[in-house]
Amino acid sequence: MPIHDIIAAGAIIPLLHVESKKQLLQEIAAKAAELTGRSAREIYDTLNERERLGSTGAGSGIAIPHGKLPKLERVTGLFARLDHPVDFDAIDGQPVDLVFALLAPEGAGADHLKALSRIARLTRDPGNVQKLRAARDEATLRLLLAQPITSNAA
Repeated sequence: MPIHDIIAAGAIIPLLHVESKKQLLQEIAAKAAELTGRSAREIYDTLNERERLGSTGAGSGIAIPHGKLPKLERVTGLFARLDHPVDFDAIDGQPVDLVFALLAPEGAGADHLKALSRIARLTRDPGNVQKLRAARDEATLRLLLAQPITSNAA
C-alpha cells in the first residue's frame, strides 16, 4: 500500500497555520471531513480520543494522528506541513511540523497497520524528512510521497 494511494488528491496541505495541537487536530478533521463525507466533529473526536491514550507525536517533529471510524470505506490519509512547529506532547518533547493523519475503517486492522508502517519507514530517513520540510507546494509534496521509500535508516 504506497503512501500516495492513501493520501488522495486534495489531501495535502502544504502550509498549514495553527497555534496548538487542538487547532491542528480540528483543521485535520475539517479537511478529512471534506474527503470522506463524514462529520468534522466525529473525526476530531476520534483523533482526540486516540491522543488521550498517548501522543501520536513520533519524534523528530513528526506526528501521525490516527483513528478508526465505523463505516468508513477505505484507509484515508492526509499530510500537512505546518508553517511553524506546535507542541504535540511528542515522545522526544520536540514540537511537530510534519503531520500524517490516518483514518481507517473499524475492520481494517492490517491495512491500517501497513499504512502506519509505510509512514514510519518514510519518516525514519532524515533525508526524506528534510525533503518534505523543504517542499513548498502540493505538487512537490505529492511527488515526494509517490517515490519508492528508500530508507537506509535502521
